Amino acid sequence: MWNAIMWGTIAASATLAGALVVLLFSIPNRIIGFIAALGTGALIGATAYELLGEAVEISGFVQIAIGFLGGALVFTILDILVSNGGGHQRKESDRKQTSSEGKSNSGLGIFIGTIMDTLPESAMIGMSLIGGGKVSLALVISIFISNIPEGISSTVGMQKNGYSKKKIIFLWVLVVFFSSISSWMGVLLESASDTVKAMMSAFVGGAIISMVASTMMPEAYKEGGPSVGFITAIGVFISLILHHA
Repeated sequence: MWNAIMWGTIAASATLAGALVVLLFSIPNRIIGFIAALGTGALIGATAYELLGEAVEISGFVQIAIGFLGGALVFTILDILVSNGGGHQRKESDRKQTSSEGKSNSGLGIFIGTIMDTLPESAMIGMSLIGGGKVSLALVISIFISNIPEGISSTVGMQKNGYSKKKIIFLWVLVVFFSSISSWMGVLLESASDTVKAMMSAFVGGAIISMVASTMMPEAYKEGGPSVGFITAIGVFISLILHHA
């Protein structure tokens, strides 16, 4: 349990680190796009190698398809609801852009959307520890990398909505806390059957792929341009190396 909480906290702390970077320094949007692209590739690779690959070994494709597509559908529906409430701004890294939506609603939407993005990733860490195994270094590093641009862009969104530095830091501490709990909850599947474990792994994988496609990839391309395709490929390859290390 404590092992899961520790690694979940470490991975989620990158969001807080990204927020502090924004509050203390001015980061070029292009660099943010490159980091987001690297995190995108790393998450795609980790999902494929760690979640789906291992799920296939303990269950059938039908169960995995139900879990994977179900996770993608649930995240998409939640993303639509949160985005309509202003949560789409959690990926906008341009400080100069302004929003036509109400500040309070947009700020709350950004916070809820950010938690929604980080929970599946943290649950993935906990699930990797089922059976007393060691934490996957590929998972932790991939999630850590992807959380840096998450913290940067979401903090910019909160700043545009009038949130103070103290309030922003407090909200990010809450995000880290909820992510740690999510990682711990992933371990609760210890006594579940292989089929349930495989379906849940696939469910989390589907949610992560949907999150990457709808939030991280568009922002990475917007800020980094066509070159982010190569950087994303590097992220996938890094995940492959870590998986077999």
